[in-house]
Amino acid sequence: MRLKVIGLLFLLAGAAATLAIFAQEGHPLTGTWYGDWGPTPTHRNQITVVMSWDGKNVTGIINPGPDVIPIKVATLDSTKWTVRIEADAKDQQGHPVHFVADGKLANIGSYNRTITGSWNHGATKGDFKLRRDD
Repeated sequence: MRLKVIGLLFLLAGAAATLAIFAQEGHPLTGTWYGDWGPTPTHRNQITVVMSWDGKNVTGIINPGPDVIPIKVATLDSTKWTVRIEADAKDQQGHPVHFVADGKLANIGSYNRTITGSWNHGATKGDFKLRRDD
């Protein structure tokens, strides 16, 4: 009887490990992220960020569509779960603008993890919050 119980425990432990392996989703930044950014709580801009891991780098785009902005650099420090995203765009007058967003990844084990932090472009500073939705 004791041998059967021990065997059953090993079987359950193996099944749990197998489920954990299949539950892994790859790189924590991969997916489509939705949220907003802005300089004040009342002045917000909707944003969509699509990122993927190619095995070496995180690549992606900001606001897919006619005014898409390619991500220049996206990094993840998995020791602190911090994220840095840099992108170059043009303002409404056509002048170059360099965006930098520094955030913290939260709810890492969740399907709907979040990134919150600060962003700036030039002298303009604000905050952002993104939630992964796929």
